[in-house]
Amino acid sequence: MPTVKQVIEVLKNCYDPEIPVNVVDLGLIYDVQVRDDASVYIKMTLTAPGCPIARFLVEQVKESVMYGVKGVRRVDVDLVFDPPWNPGMMSKEARKMLGLE
Repeated sequence: MPTVKQVIEVLKNCYDPEIPVNVVDLGLIYDVQVRDDASVYIKMTLTAPGCPIARFLVEQVKESVMYGVKGVRRVDVDLVFDPPWNPGMMSKEARKMLGLE
């Protein structure tokens, strides 16, 4: 059975191509759940609602988890904009990398 920890580790390999920081450290992942049927639910956001790479990023997240975590049967991604993303949601490491700290 897959674990939340395994999913999060794989998500650290997903990057917004415009920002050299992974989606986890950017604070784009709001929730990860592994369900009893080995499906994975991910609630995520984007840095901006009109992001031109939204579809690409959602597909990258789905495929990374589906093929990167053993035992996953399905991945559902819920793209939300509430609460709106802000730079304060980034990890300390991400803020340092981007010169915000």
